[in-house]
Amino acid sequence: MSQETVLFVDDEKSVLTYTSAMFRNRGLNVLTANSPLEALQIVEEQAVAVVVSDNEMPGMRGVELLSHIKEISPHTVKIMMTGSADLATALAAINSGEVFRFVLKPWKKSEMLLAVKDGIRRYRVLQSLQREDEFILHSLAQTIELKDASTKGHCDRVATLALRLAEARNIPERTRKEIRYGSWLHDCGKIGVPEAILNAERALSEDEFKVVMKHPEWGAEVVRKANLSKTVQDIVLYHHERFDGTGYPFGLKAHLIPLPAQIVAAADICDALTMDRPYRKGLCGAELRALLTSMKGKNLDPELVELLFELIDL
Repeated sequence: MSQETVLFVDDEKSVLTYTSAMFRNRGLNVLTANSPLEALQIVEEQAVAVVVSDNEMPGMRGVELLSHIKEISPHTVKIMMTGSADLATALAAINSGEVFRFVLKPWKKSEMLLAVKDGIRRYRVLQSLQREDEFILHSLAQTIELKDASTKGHCDRVATLALRLAEARNIPERTRKEIRYGSWLHDCGKIGVPEAILNAERALSEDEFKVVMKHPEWGAEVVRKANLSKTVQDIVLYHHERFDGTGYPFGLKAHLIPLPAQIVAAADICDALTMDRPYRKGLCGAELRALLTSMKGKNLDPELVELLFELIDL
């Protein structure tokens, strides 16, 4: 089993030096951050099992930092160090689900060791549940495809292409995993769309299309209730937004659309164009390139279209 990472965050370097030494040779990968912003960068770039943060720091309080970490990495276990004056804050943070445990300052070595040990145990439980969830999430995607016979295998193909785009854009590995989940689930809101509309072999009426246009919001609510990360929620919610601002549900434009959602949208459109439909044959070769070229700056970010061409050529 690879070493789990524990991140200590404190604006006092002496505290970081002491805690690092305390956890050396205990089978953990120990990292330190001297500021909340430095901590956020670390959590965005790699998997962190446990974060132990001071509460009173310049620029951002610990409770705010841990709230941000919850969005970026829902399974990271959060421990807060706090003075007795912050006890009410700590209890409120625990009750809101932001914090797993708090350690009262000045803490004893045995208290900190126990808190981190319990945090690691909690993280391992969450990871085992997540592995089970991967099977469940993928099964959900396949169930959705059963509603729309023309999309068999679509979610897996979108995930494969989206991950190749993400790798080409140097997206961090943690975010790539969320892109995989988002690709599987991007159309999960279609559970609420009647099959007569999904399988219609004709142009949809205006009212029918309004129903279809609800599926990103319905899907985002599903993944939010499943406690999946904000990145996965964003992919589901924004995968029909367009680079020129004419998409739905909010008409977001260009870089206001989160990049993971843009990546999944590009993969989604590319795969949809290559699939046979009742009303047309799937595109390939020059026809596919021509249509994707026409979407530059309209449906899709021109940079992503160029990356698609590179991947298609490969």
